[in-house]
Formats: sequence, structure tokens, C-alpha cells
Amino acid sequence: MDHPSDETVDRISENLYRVGLKAGSSDLVDVSNVPPAAMDEIADLMNALARLREAETKLSEASRKYMKLSEQDMRALHYLIVAKRQGDIVTPGMLAAHLRISPASTTKLLNRLERDAHIVRSMHPSDRRAFMIDITPETESSAKQTVGRQQARRFYAAARLTSEERAVVTRFLTDMASEISLTRADWANPAEAPSDSPAADPAAE
Repeated sequence: MDHPSDETVDRISENLYRVGLKAGSSDLVDVSNVPPAAMDEIADLMNALARLREAETKLSEASRKYMKLSEQDMRALHYLIVAKRQGDIVTPGMLAAHLRISPASTTKLLNRLERDAHIVRSMHPSDRRAFMIDITPETESSAKQTVGRQQARRFYAAARLTSEERAVVTRFLTDMASEISLTRADWANPAEAPSDSPAADPAAE
């Protein structure tokens, strides 16, 4: 059986996000008024976005491996770090809303993070019926000096742009986020309530 050459594989990869003749999504969008040169530019842009997603995925995987935490755990700790920097108090309800998980799953997540000395829970200063959540200094330092430092390098790419270029990029990303929003997908049902099932809620594991 013949195996595809590296050249063939590369051409397939380059066309994963290209629209048009003999390419993906050719029957899903109207390209009748888009000139060939613009089609090539759009393909280059989509491939650049794909490379960014790949870099973010690899960084996220490396981050979770280094911290020995799940993606849900990492998101929770990131939220706590930002809250601490701003001087804000975080409650379980706030964290549940941010992570879009149920109260029961939030309790499991907090129990796990507290058991592993990543967070501490204490009485809320103004509401004795509630408690607040803080990230431990050791976990905060470890996350910021490794994962956080690498993530922050995004700033340099944005800083190298002119003010006009940043406005264009911001408008483009905002527009693209709107175009692929699940509010435009009848099949996705984004308004569905959080579930405690492991498939829908990683924190429930």
C-alpha cells in the first residue's frame, strides 16, 4: 500500500482552513465575490490562527503537566491569582459562575485543591455565613514564575503592533468570536444548565 509523501501531507495541512475549490468548507460559505488574491490571504490568516491555537494547546498541556493539575484546576487558580492582584475576595459562588460548574462540583474542586495545599478557605470578613478562597503563596509563586511568565509573553507581540494595527486585530478577533459563537448554532444549545456528569463537568471527576 502506498503511503502519502511528506509533500502531500504538508499540502493537506496547508489547506485545512482554506475555503474554495478542492478545499475545506467550500460549500459552506459564499466566496463568489472574493478575488483569488484575497482567498490566499484569508488562507494564510486562518493558518496563522491555527498555529496560534496549536501553540496555546501545547502551552496549556505543558502547564498542566508541570503543575500536576487539570485544566479546570488551572483556570480556578488563574482566577484566584487575578483576584488577589486586584484585592478582590473570591467566594465559591463566584468561582462556580466563572468556571460554569455546579455548586457540588465546585466543592469537589475546592476540596481537591485545598488537600494539595494550593488554596486555603477562611471565613468571609463581612458575611459570617460564607467563606472566601485564597491561593497559597507557594502555588501562586510557582504558577506565576513558570506558566504565568510564559503566558505573559503574549504582551510583547501586542506591544510590537502600532495603535492602528491593534485596533484592526481587536476588531477582527471580536468579529470572529461573534461569527463562531454558539448563539449562532441551533444544535449546540449553549443555554443548557451546568451538569454534574464527568463528560460535561471536568471538576466532577
